[in-house]
This record gives sequence, C-alpha cells and structure tokens, in this order.
Amino acid sequence: MRSLLKFIQRYSNFLVFINLEVVAFLFLLSYNEYPKSSVLSTANQVVAWNYKMGNNISSYFHLKATNEALEAENTALRNQIIALQNQLEDSIELSGYTYSHLDYTYIPAKVIQATTNKHNNYLTINKGKRDGVYEGMGVRNAEGVVGIVSTVGEKYSIVLPVINTNSHISCKFVKNGYWGTLEWDGSNYQYAQLIDVASHLSVEPGDTIVTSGLSPIFPADIPVAIVEKAELKEGASYYSIRVRLNTDFRKIGYVQLINKQSYDEIKSLTDEAN
Repeated sequence: MRSLLKFIQRYSNFLVFINLEVVAFLFLLSYNEYPKSSVLSTANQVVAWNYKMGNNISSYFHLKATNEALEAENTALRNQIIALQNQLEDSIELSGYTYSHLDYTYIPAKVIQATTNKHNNYLTINKGKRDGVYEGMGVRNAEGVVGIVSTVGEKYSIVLPVINTNSHISCKFVKNGYWGTLEWDGSNYQYAQLIDVASHLSVEPGDTIVTSGLSPIFPADIPVAIVEKAELKEGASYYSIRVRLNTDFRKIGYVQLINKQSYDEIKSLTDEAN
C-alpha cells in the first residue's frame, strides 16, 4: 500500500495529465459527430478483421473434410447421370442399338502418394479389393484422364498414370473422330505425344483430344489433352504431335475409378480372340 502511495505521489502530475486527456477525448466524441463516427468505424473494422481471420483459420482446418465431401458428391452425381441415362435407354425402342457407355459407375478415391519425375511414375490410392477395385480400371479426375489401375491390394492400389512410359491410351479428335494413341516420352509431366495419326488428316494447335471409347477401360469423350504442336515431315506417313495434358499431376488429390460392369466379359472375349 505504501509503495502504491509513493508511486501515485511520484507520478501525480503525469496521472492528472492522462486523466485530463481522457476527459477531453470523451468530450470531443460527445459533441462532435465526425470524430465519433471515425472511431466507431475503425473499431468496427478491427472487429470485422478479427472475425474474418478467425473464419479463414477455421475454414483452413476444415478444408480436407470439405474436399472429401465435394469429391463424394461429384461421384454421386456422375452415378446419378449414368442411372438417368439408363432409364432413358429403357424407355426408348433402340432397334438393336445400345448405349455401351452407360455400363459404367464411379468409385471415389484419394491419392496418397505420387511421383512425376521418373520414367515410370505411379500413383497410390486409398482404395483396394474390399472397395471393388480391380486391375485394369480406368482412373479420371475432374480435369480428365489420370491412368489405369495396375496393381490392387486389399486396402490400396497402384495406378499407372498417363505420365508413365508404359502407358498407351486410345484417343480421338473431337473435331473429326479420328483415332490416335497417347504415349509419354518421359521428359515433361505436362506433355505427351499422340502417335499413329495419318498424314492426310488436318491437325492444328488447339485441337481437343478425348478418349475414344474403343476399350472397356474408358468411356468415350473424357478430356485428355490439347494439341500443342503438330509437325508433318516431308514424305512422312504420320504426324509428330505434342499435346498438353489436361490433368496436372503435381496437384492431383482426388480421383474417380471407372467401373465397367461388363469388363470381365469383354476382357475374356478379347483374350480369347488374341
């Protein structure tokens, strides 16, 4: 108590000055609207900033759950589209024609490991046999084609992505329907090559490449790439075509496995024919 009294006595002039300043400031706010509104506005901005920062931090920690929910919703929507198309098919007399691309459903999965700097890159996903995954399943994401399941475990699977030198995917041009084969030369994860495109065709930068639907792995018309450069050497029978892949493999997080209901039957018939 004695120390407090000594402190007050020692700094009494300064304390009186501070009190007078506070009183003057309060009088200023009470009788002048502009300073009053300015102070209130500044205080509101500070409070709003604090709320915004708190909301951003909260959103960040819930981002993973949000992404998983969105991926599950996208997969459900794709499956609903397939179901609706099947209902439409059943309601129309097709005169022997069937929509083979309606024989697909989708299984969501998350990429838990990936490489992009090797000749034989791979992806590891968190779905396996217990989830209905089998070797040969096509894999896509929101951007386009990702690859093909090559190895299946009980809980996890390995995907052979487009950026693997052993990858070969049948594609076609949107503008004319002509086919080609997508391959990767092992150099840049953003680009690949489209081979077996005959010289009599018109190929230009900007042409869109999609899946051809000529195998049971991928349905037709899934986005694959955009033509970056097309060269035709004198006397050559085929183009040399460089394409930019739709899928960014260094940002890939969630994928969808393409489950073709009749895959086993088609593969068995194909194996017998070979």
